[in-house]
Amino acid sequence: MRVELTDKVALVTGSARRVGRAIALELAKQGAHILVHYHRTDPEKARETVQEIKSLGVDAFAVSADLSRADGVDDLFTGLEQHFNRLDIAVNSASVFQQRDLLEVSLEDWDLTMAVNLRAPFLITQRAAWVMAANPRPAGAIVNICDAGAEGPWPKYPHHGISKAALWRLTQVSALALAPSIRVNAVLPGPVLKTDRAGLSDEAWTTVGDRIPLGRTGAPEDVARAVVYLCQEDFINGTLLHVNGGEHLT
Repeated sequence: MRVELTDKVALVTGSARRVGRAIALELAKQGAHILVHYHRTDPEKARETVQEIKSLGVDAFAVSADLSRADGVDDLFTGLEQHFNRLDIAVNSASVFQQRDLLEVSLEDWDLTMAVNLRAPFLITQRAAWVMAANPRPAGAIVNICDAGAEGPWPKYPHHGISKAALWRLTQVSALALAPSIRVNAVLPGPVLKTDRAGLSDEAWTTVGDRIPLGRTGAPEDVARAVVYLCQEDFINGTLLHVNGGEHLT
């Protein structure tokens, strides 16, 4: 059965810019109200995103929270409680994406990546589940944004890939633990945003697309539509949805 998203409340981390912003806007187009999360460096982008979401006829509210800190999740849910006081959808999109050789990864690099990419989604999953369970008819959806590191080693991004592999396992564990009232799935984007691939020229970006079975790169909106699909389809749980033009097959 297709879930109607009109008047649902969605929390999207990292939603002031890039893929997170596209996800927030696509959910808003489906009628959902959005809690926009941003880090302290993006206040203007967050305001612009909130204004654009409100122009679609739904409500939006921005919260600044440092997800590298456990109390940052507290800040996020305090804002949620004050403005919406309920939650139907949580999307863990915020991510640290550092390029390092394995032997160059410092303890600080490791701790920051694991805090934002894994610990924060874990804590958000817990808190979201409790808030969703408080609904008279508890039901909800959680979507985690993974990447290629979830399925195999990624030598250029070792600690990042490890964090996303663990996030995929967290998705599976949560899908079992929170069923049947809350569904948990993941999306694995491919090359959808050039700025996430540091140092690539336009020509090199085109070459990336040429290597994909579909012969092109994607866009953040492709990921956003996949997230909406997983929120709407109520018989999908514990699934990793590839949005990469078939890149995982090569």
